[in-house]
Amino acid sequence: MKRRVAALLVAAALLGACAKPVPPEHSAMVGEWEGEGMQLAISADGRLAYRRNKASGNVSIDAPIQEIGPNRFTAGLGPMSTEFKIDSAPRLENGAWTMTVDGVVLHRRDAGAPPPVER
Repeated sequence: MKRRVAALLVAAALLGACAKPVPPEHSAMVGEWEGEGMQLAISADGRLAYRRNKASGNVSIDAPIQEIGPNRFTAGLGPMSTEFKIDSAPRLENGAWTMTVDGVVLHRRDAGAPPPVER
């Protein structure tokens, strides 16, 4: 029994390390974003770090991105995943990058990084 549990833990750890890079058509999402009660970091190698503070409690996710599209992306391991709705894709507004995810307006905070390619 202990061997099975250990094998499952090792398998989960290996799956977690297997993030797929963000496709070039979604490279504008790569970066560190912040909005009211939300922090979101998306790395080029396909990892997500998410923090959200709500009155009902705090949520934190550090996981590989499983799928990314024009209107949503999912992150997690296997069946344990979370879907995020992209209300507004990354766009340049008054010299600052902005996007809206799950109804929260996010601003790119890693200004020292090269700007993402606008598509």
